[in-house]
Amino acid sequence: MRRDHFLKSFAALAAAGALPRWAWAAEAVKLMIPANPGGGWDTTGRALGKALQDAGVASSVSYDNKGGAAGAIGLAQFVNASKGDPNALMVMGAVMLGGIITGKPPVNLSQVTPIARLTSEYNVFVLPAESPYKSMADVIAQLKKDPGSVKWGGGSRGATEHIAAAMIAREVGVDPAKINYVAFRGGGEAIAAILGNNVTIGGSGYSEFAEYIASGKMRAIGVTSGQRLKGINVPTLKEQGVNVEIGNWRGVYGAPGISPEQHRALTTMVQKAVASKAWQEALEKNNWTPAWMAGEQFAHFVDQEFASLRATMVKAGMV
Repeated sequence: MRRDHFLKSFAALAAAGALPRWAWAAEAVKLMIPANPGGGWDTTGRALGKALQDAGVASSVSYDNKGGAAGAIGLAQFVNASKGDPNALMVMGAVMLGGIITGKPPVNLSQVTPIARLTSEYNVFVLPAESPYKSMADVIAQLKKDPGSVKWGGGSRGATEHIAAAMIAREVGVDPAKINYVAFRGGGEAIAAILGNNVTIGGSGYSEFAEYIASGKMRAIGVTSGQRLKGINVPTLKEQGVNVEIGNWRGVYGAPGISPEQHRALTTMVQKAVASKAWQEALEKNNWTPAWMAGEQFAHFVDQEFASLRATMVKAGMV
């Protein structure tokens, strides 16, 4: 059979949904990371790309970092440039929901295809090593005295660390609208600001700060989990008398307009990736909790999270 006839026949079978799932295994996956390098989405995306290759379902993975507006800029590019592409993926998570709630961008997650939730993680708050403050109690005392003098550094507006900061303020009797939150387009920028002593306190997923905490360049003063994280001797906010608990999660979406068969095949690819040795190593290295959820269950979860997060942000005075 001539090559052109073969390709036409292959395309016809694909359009009819008659190809076996292995035929959809992408030769080249394109992965949108809607944040600048160095943060949680970037780490997650690159770990997933490595796992896709390790699992043998992608021969290559290209990455496109597009930071800003809690992922909305990258989401807009993904919506406009990837329609119908069965090999395209986008990292997303709770931060993007918060950004959509606060920023009200012209694009939203209903325009793309939910694939799976991958991980969950709690935030940690840290101080620069040379900070005059030594604990969360010190920071709160200053916050009560002069809210604007405490510069909270973290991801985009609406990020879980932003919400947590507003919740802390509310819990200690400070108007959340008065917090001085400095948003960064990526984890790398936030880390640089903390190390440079340009913010009072920084927040993000523990994995982003782990090496700096271990080296003594940052001092961890509180986590947003209900109980202390395994193997990490950092007190929870609740232990310190601040009734705040909020988690983060990350997942992936596919492009707009892909077929049900392409959706199923892409989900299978990601499922194989998270079963790979490379992904298991990434979970351990970054202290991520596996949180696999796919299909309609994941789509329903995102809808519920959106409503719950919005209610939390309204209560915290952010919306």
